[in-house]
Amino acid sequence: MQDDLTSVWEATANNAPETQKPEGDYACDVLVIGGGFTGMSCALQLAKGGASVIVVDTIRPGFGASGRNGGQVIPGLKHDPDNIDRLYGEFSTAFAGKTSETTFNLIKENDIDCDATPSGWIQGSVKRDHLGWLETRMREWQTRGADVKMLDTAEIQSLTGCQRLVGGWLDNRAGQLHPLKYIRGLTRAAQAAGCQVFAPAPVKRVKSISGKWHAEIENGAASITSDHLVVATNAYSGDLFPKLRRSLIPVNSFQVATVPLSEEQLATVLPTKTPVSDSRRIGNYFRIGPGGRLMIGGRGSFADPVSRVAFNGIVSELHAYYPWTKSVPIEFCWAGRLAMTYDHLPHIHRPLDNMTMAVGYNGRGVALSTSLGKAIADNLLAPDTPLPLRFSDISPLIAHDMHRAYATIAIWYYRLRDYLES
Repeated sequence: MQDDLTSVWEATANNAPETQKPEGDYACDVLVIGGGFTGMSCALQLAKGGASVIVVDTIRPGFGASGRNGGQVIPGLKHDPDNIDRLYGEFSTAFAGKTSETTFNLIKENDIDCDATPSGWIQGSVKRDHLGWLETRMREWQTRGADVKMLDTAEIQSLTGCQRLVGGWLDNRAGQLHPLKYIRGLTRAAQAAGCQVFAPAPVKRVKSISGKWHAEIENGAASITSDHLVVATNAYSGDLFPKLRRSLIPVNSFQVATVPLSEEQLATVLPTKTPVSDSRRIGNYFRIGPGGRLMIGGRGSFADPVSRVAFNGIVSELHAYYPWTKSVPIEFCWAGRLAMTYDHLPHIHRPLDNMTMAVGYNGRGVALSTSLGKAIADNLLAPDTPLPLRFSDISPLIAHDMHRAYATIAIWYYRLRDYLES
């Protein structure tokens, strides 16, 4: 059993791509800060388009949420398609509906080995009164040509082996992958296309001088000059861009994975290996992970966990979905940070003509961040290429430091409502 908080992804991934600390002075067309899905997909597309690109990451590519998430490749945004139409227009809705397809195509085109499977995705419910709005969501996608369907109680319990779920919908556009293998493969693909990747390379400061960006690496041993700056730091945005940091609420997602299940157990739990999320306000998501392990994740505390005790709540959720797992040991526990926004929508900022920021995936980051990174690159390579979302101003939250306290109270409040209504 693991005594530390190593993720199942870290324990089962291929070797990390080679990176180096930068030394000296560098120049490029585009500097990307952040080596996650957004930054690396952007860098890959830029490099393939002929741009000179440098990516810097404070620790290593995939250290943040890109290497720690649940690996569910889900299309769409948190908002339903009719509302996306009202907010942004049909072009944005169509983009959101194809983010999973974009991600799987990128993986195939670059021959990335990351256990990617277009297995579909189920949004299930433990509450019958949620089935109405779930059907509305499904119908809105269905009218746009999506391969989706409602699931009655018998169907969802057959597909999941979970007697707690009373219904839901199946989205066949979606799927799953090994996120750490994916970001490492994406990094290798970007490097093969000519992108330089520096890590560890924390940026101390950036300055715009005479239309150029000048970035100083923290150890003082390197500087990078670029024509354009892409900021892809999301929930790990720090004091380098304080306004951006204060516009986001970083939330920890806690996950656990059991020991490998037996063939008999695997035949009864998620027999089609379709990943699941539930529809509660503070819901959970689960899937079969590497080696036939059952994984479950959900919102944890805002403080980073320091021991396995912090995961008792998510383990209890696992037992509620599958009571027989009470006798199955937990092998891995880990957490990662995702970024929530005030409107539950992703944001693209362009505070200067030669600076682009993309943040705020609200738990839909695998497909959405990959697709937005690529879209930003396409726009930089050909400025007439439209972006899928309009630019928004960076809007720091009032009393940002208090939002963790407010959000913690809100999480417990919604958990109580979920419990009382179940």
